[in-house]
Amino acid sequence: MTQPTRQEPTTDRAGRKEWTAFVVLLLPLLLVSMDVSVLFFAIPSIARELHPSSTQQLWIFDIYAFALAGLLITMGSLGDRIGRRKLLLFGAAAFGVASVGAAYAQSAGMLIAARAVLGIGGATLMPSTMALIRNMFTDTKQRSKAVGIWSGAMAGGIALGSVLSGVMLEHFWWGSVFLINVPAMVLLLVLVPFLVPEFKDPRPGRFDLLSVPLSMGSVLPVIYGVKEMAAHGCTLPMLLCVLAGLAVGTVFVRRQRSGRSTMISRALFRERGFGAGITLNALAAFAMMGSAYFTTQYLQSVLGMSTMKAALWSMAPSVTVGFAAPAATAVAQRVKRSSVVAAGFVIAAAGFVVLDLTGTDSLWLLLAGTAVSSCGIVTVMALVADTALALAPVDKAGSAASLLETGQEFGGAMGMAALGSIGTAVYRADMPASAPGQARETLGGARAVGGPGLVEQAEQAFVHGMHFAAAGGAVLLLAGAVLTVALLRERSRTAGPGTGAGAGAHTDAAATPMAPAA
Repeated sequence: MTQPTRQEPTTDRAGRKEWTAFVVLLLPLLLVSMDVSVLFFAIPSIARELHPSSTQQLWIFDIYAFALAGLLITMGSLGDRIGRRKLLLFGAAAFGVASVGAAYAQSAGMLIAARAVLGIGGATLMPSTMALIRNMFTDTKQRSKAVGIWSGAMAGGIALGSVLSGVMLEHFWWGSVFLINVPAMVLLLVLVPFLVPEFKDPRPGRFDLLSVPLSMGSVLPVIYGVKEMAAHGCTLPMLLCVLAGLAVGTVFVRRQRSGRSTMISRALFRERGFGAGITLNALAAFAMMGSAYFTTQYLQSVLGMSTMKAALWSMAPSVTVGFAAPAATAVAQRVKRSSVVAAGFVIAAAGFVVLDLTGTDSLWLLLAGTAVSSCGIVTVMALVADTALALAPVDKAGSAASLLETGQEFGGAMGMAALGSIGTAVYRADMPASAPGQARETLGGARAVGGPGLVEQAEQAFVHGMHFAAAGGAVLLLAGAVLTVALLRERSRTAGPGTGAGAGAHTDAAATPMAPAA
């Protein structure tokens, strides 16, 4: 196995060309994160024109996220081998073509297929952009700032997607929500060859083909099973699905630990801080998606907002999130990084405590709690991502980025399942036994049934369930703060305050860019 080259930290500072390239690289990141939520408003129009079955409608939503999550590890490793810029361009082309295919799909099956290709394209774009940031910004402070902006853009893109789709649908047909991807991808294909140099592992070794199905077989069943249990409760088939994924995952991990040429380099885990970064990032995603599960329902089902109005209100906390990550990285230049990450967990926990104070008519309290928790969560994500990338050998940056993002997918799915299950259990316990079965299942069911006082009881039960879930989330986040001190304390002590936790410790020949025309 190729050993990473070590030398003194590089101090080369990025100039105007690198920062211009960075802005261009934010385009695919925004679009990939927006496509997670872009169908929120389009589904009614799609249902009228394409007549999908209930199962097809679910797959129109889910196939994108499943393809994205299942292929992240594969694409990160592939980018290290063939070149991250090359993979980025391939993904941009696939994403643009698939967007046109989705926009003009003539059947539900065609739309599902196009959404699957969009997910494949997204799986190439996300690790490529993060890895290229690691390569282009060798100065610790500049890289930390870039990763902070990257994290804020990713979080903001999900909220922006639903709002933008609503605006587009007011003026155009449903396919327009996909066509907005095309100009950005064309711009990316034109500018990237001139602005972004190529980077890849000069000695990548043999590509481990068997690990591709193993990685997908470990990731997809777990995420699918967890999401289904979050939506419909724990059932034996879904439990078996998760267990099957874990079993395949065990085989995958053993292969990575013992193989000679593997998809995931063991060099990534020689620094304890890398594994710690993945763990803490997943924990932050757990809290982020767990809270989103309740806040979106609260706006629509408790406060009775339309989908568009709820989406617009949900954008309000994103304004503060956009400033949180860059501010956190700036603070981390002056004090211990572990202290800032721990503070991020504590801030996020404080936001959950605010959510614990909401009633059935507490819009501003909900928005305040969401803004505070989101700022804390994005602070954690930005700093631990930067720490993990800094510790990874430069020639393995694509694999490092894909592991971070895969852990984030796992954490988000678990957050929705765990906190959602807590809220649902409390809701059902609070609803009177005399209530119709549909009303006892969900707040939406109670609204559909109606009846004197039933909706009010259901709203109070939902909020009560949200309180329990928020309390559980706050405890978990405080545990994350303690875990941060335990896992990152040694790294902060050896690296020194604000050094990026070892940034630059792995540089070298592999960091030297290839000719832009490569």
